[in-house]
Order: sequence, then C-alpha cells, then structure tokens
Amino acid sequence: MASATDPCSFSSFSKCVTKHLNLTYHVDFDSHVIKAKVALTVEVLVDNFTSLTLDTKDLKVSKVTANGQAAKFTLGPKHSFMGTPLEITLPFDLSRGQHVIVEVTYETAPSASALQWLTPEQTAGKKHPYLFSQCQATHCRSMVPCQDTPAMKHTYYAQVSVPKELVAVMSAVRDGQEPDPQDSSRAIYRFRQPVPMPSYLIAIVVGALESREIGPRSRVWSEKEYVGDLSMSHSFYISRTETMLKTAEDLAGPYVWGQYDILVLPPSFPYGGMENPCLTFATPTLLVIAHEISHSWTGNLVTNKTWEHFWLNEGHTVYLERMIGRSMESEQFRQFKAMGGWKDLQESVNTFGANNPLTNLVPNMNEVDPDDAFSSVPYEKGFALLYHLEELMGGPEVFMGFVKSYIQMFAYSSVTTEEWKKYLFTYFKNKVQCVCVLNQCHPPPRYDTTMADACIALCKRWTKEGDLGNFSEVDMKTLSTHQLIEFLSLLLQEDPLPLSHVKRMQEVYRLNALNNAEIRFRWLRLCVKSKWEDAVPMALKMATEQGRMKFTRPLFKEVYNFDKYREEAVRVFIAHRAAMHPVTSNLVAKDLKVDTGKST
Repeated sequence: MASATDPCSFSSFSKCVTKHLNLTYHVDFDSHVIKAKVALTVEVLVDNFTSLTLDTKDLKVSKVTANGQAAKFTLGPKHSFMGTPLEITLPFDLSRGQHVIVEVTYETAPSASALQWLTPEQTAGKKHPYLFSQCQATHCRSMVPCQDTPAMKHTYYAQVSVPKELVAVMSAVRDGQEPDPQDSSRAIYRFRQPVPMPSYLIAIVVGALESREIGPRSRVWSEKEYVGDLSMSHSFYISRTETMLKTAEDLAGPYVWGQYDILVLPPSFPYGGMENPCLTFATPTLLVIAHEISHSWTGNLVTNKTWEHFWLNEGHTVYLERMIGRSMESEQFRQFKAMGGWKDLQESVNTFGANNPLTNLVPNMNEVDPDDAFSSVPYEKGFALLYHLEELMGGPEVFMGFVKSYIQMFAYSSVTTEEWKKYLFTYFKNKVQCVCVLNQCHPPPRYDTTMADACIALCKRWTKEGDLGNFSEVDMKTLSTHQLIEFLSLLLQEDPLPLSHVKRMQEVYRLNALNNAEIRFRWLRLCVKSKWEDAVPMALKMATEQGRMKFTRPLFKEVYNFDKYREEAVRVFIAHRAAMHPVTSNLVAKDLKVDTGKST
C-alpha cells in the first residue's frame, strides 16, 4: 500500500483530504505582502476527527474558523525548508465522509519564497511594479496555508484585488473582473479552476500585462512593452502552439484544461518554463514549449504522489515532448535530442557524484530540500528508462500506447513508482522481459547518430587537430542551431581547450555575436574553462541579466572555479542577489559558499 505521508510536508493525507480552495487575495505592492483569506473544503477520512495540520511558511495567521465557528490554532517549530506546521483544533468532532470548511485569515511575508516582487525599475515598462509566483516544489505554503503535497488534488476559485492599472492572471480560467467595491483605485479579477490539481500548480502574476491571441484556445501574455515583440521574435514557437497541442492530443488524449495561454515572464524567473495549468510560464530564453505542453498530461493530469517520484512527472513529459518532436520533425530529430539529454544526465551525475543518492531515479527525500535535488536526473534518467522499455516492448507506437493508457488510467490522481510499475506489468503481461528489466543495470542507450555525426566530427577536429589554420567559417554552414548547441556541449565534456583554440574559434565562427541563449551559455562556459579572461565579464553578465538556474548556476560556478576571478564571482553575486529570485539566490549562494541567510 502507498505511504500516506510525504517527507516534504507536515500534513497527513491519511486523515483528511482537501477537495477545494476558495482564495481571496489583496495584493499590496507597498508592503510586498498578500493579505488573504482561504476557505478549504476538507473531506474527513476517519472517525472521531478533531484536528488537522496544514503546511505554512512565514505566514502571519490571525484567525481560523471551522464551519463559521472559531477554531483554536497553534504554529509549531520552524523547519529549515519545510516551514511551520499549522495545527488546527476543531470545535466539534467529525466522522468519516463528512466535510468541513476551514477558513484561515493570514498575510504572506515580504520574503515569501513563492513570490518575487519586482520594482518598476526591474520591469520592461519602468512604470509599474510586478509580482509573480513559483510554487514548485514546496513553496505554495508560503502563500497559501494548505496540504502542500502533490498527493493532494483540489479545484480552486480565487478573487484577487490589485491596483486598477494592473492586470492579474492565474493558473485557472479567467472568470471576469470588476471595480473593487472597497477601494475605487483597485480592481478585482476572478478565476476558477474546475480540474483538480496539486497545490504546487497554483500560480499568480500581477503586472502591466497585455495579451495577443495566438490560436483558437491560446493567448500570449507579457508586459505591454514586450507583447508585440514576442509575437514577432518568438513567432516560430508561438505560431506552432496549436499544432503542438493537437499533436499531443493525438498522442496522449484530450486536453482537459480548456485554455492554453503562455505568459512570458521577466528574465529573473528561475526556470525555463513552468507548466501551470491554463497559463504556462515561460522566460524569454525558452524557445520550445513542447515540454510545458506535454506536462498538461504528465504532471498536471497524472501527478507524482510525492517528490521522491518526480521522475514520473518529468521522465514521461520528456518522452511525450520528444514524441511530439518525432511527429512534427522526424525520428532522427527525436534521436538527436535524446543523445543531448543523455549528455545532460552524465553532467548532472558528475556534478552530484556517481554515488550521490540524488542520482537515484527514486531518491530518498527525507530531510532533503527538493530545490537542492533539482537536476536533469529525473528528466533524462526517467526518459532513458522509458526509451529502454520502448525498445524492449516493440517500438515507439507500441510504447506510446502504454503511456496513453497510463494517462487515462491515472488521470486526475497522483501515483507512486510502485503503482506505475504494477500498471506497466499489467499492460505488458504477455511480455515477461519487462518484469525483470527494472531491477537491472543497463548499458547506455544506442541512439541514431545521423544528426550528431557532423557535431562529433567537428568536435574531434578541435580537440585533435594542431593546425588552427584549417578551420574556417565554412565549418558552420551546414550545422543547424540544434547541432551547434550539440557541438559546444560535446566540447564541454572534453578537457578544456587551449586558450589559442577558443580565440581562433571566435575568430572564425564569431560566436560572441550570437544571442541564442543555449549557444551563448555553452560558448561562455567553454571560454571560461579555457581561462579566457575576456569571457569572464560576459559570463557574469549573462549570469545576472537573466535568472534561469540552468544558465545562472553553471556560469557562476565556472567563474568561481577560475581561481583568479573567484572573488569577482562572489562580489558580482552579492551585488545582484537582491534582484534574484529567492530560490536562485539561495542555490547560487550554496554553490559559491556564501552565507545563504536562511534561518535554520
């Protein structure tokens, strides 16, 4: 039987489950807090039920009621990353099957880890402030007292009061707006999410936002200074949104969330994208949204029960993302992307250390902050397992049939690896190989190298060839953007190139002039590894002008490892940390061995 506890949550979901949240938010930009009230509809699972525990983090709780009656509450001791348990004693007993509405009045902290408050100077328009949230994995509790575990799924309704010159959007269907009857300088936006979802997918953005229609069920949102440019600069992926959605539906079944909007956030957002239902968050550096679209099925519709099983979200999502690529591009393209992913996995394993428990597909998360465990391991190790099973079971069409059936079987629920494995065995009951394959060590996957061969050949030339005069701009003419990224990734796996080589590479390929973030990130890392001092300010600039952890953390680490510039890396980080997202600044501080400032 699956465990009824989550090592990353104080709430026990064996005694009660949240079915619905009703949120009332008053967003206060002056004090950087949200004044709030949440009504949780809770279903009781046991007899003689008299108390419940909710997750909170840095919340100022002023009042709790149960079915309108005052309820006693206490806040327990603070944990370093899990926050503080809110213990609520009901003024009555309840029996199994009964429901209770628990209402909590509270205020968030200015330092709430889920929220980033931007000053007008940090926005594109320079006139209005901006607020965005990022709740994954365990940060929702810093903006909503709740059972903050992915084991719990609930619907939600929200009304949000904001200054009337600003717009609020959430991970839900927009349900109208009106002037705030309490304050004529404010407006109220309403939202409803009728599909049950975990707390980590609750999301809010408030800013001077505008939107453009990009498809029959999609809009792109951004600050108004950006939104026109976005429709142009990201037109390639934006125009393909509906095609990707339809392709995903053909593969995985109906899209159940209604609207699929994209919100392009300011550059400080710590992730490339976040799959919030109805409203995918993206940064300007994210050029492909197939991954976030795929999460609408694997992650949002079928969810890992606890963060130990995160690979169920991400491994399946990468698999579906690459199947979309296969349908829209080619099988060779899927193979090429899988090869790149395998290299990312090797890099993560090398960073953690091969024997680090966080390289396990299902790591033990007891007393482990999920933010510290974040890496490509659940994504790429998960994909590699699914790809291996695909090869054993009869190919992509056969295995995609299993993935679609798994989604239909567990839709609207949360699952463990054990439950996934049991369903795999049931589905492929006539193919006994799968019964033993999961407990074996496997050789690295063998992928089709057609698209990679040119990258491998060019990499070999740069690492083996002595005469730098043999290189010219012609080398790059036949490489696609994806292949150029792969070429640089291959070089990063080798010993650092001599300084003369990277200087010659810049001379003939002019890589400093390229603005593609994936290329620039790898190129600058390569230069710093080779101790090219001219690259250090460019690397630190990229590390601070955007906040995507995929780029920011390795760039800072690369400069930190260049002994001559170690102090400069720390100095630049300290100068910029206040403008960084809390998750990013905390992890970079750990990387650079700077005091994180977190209480324990």
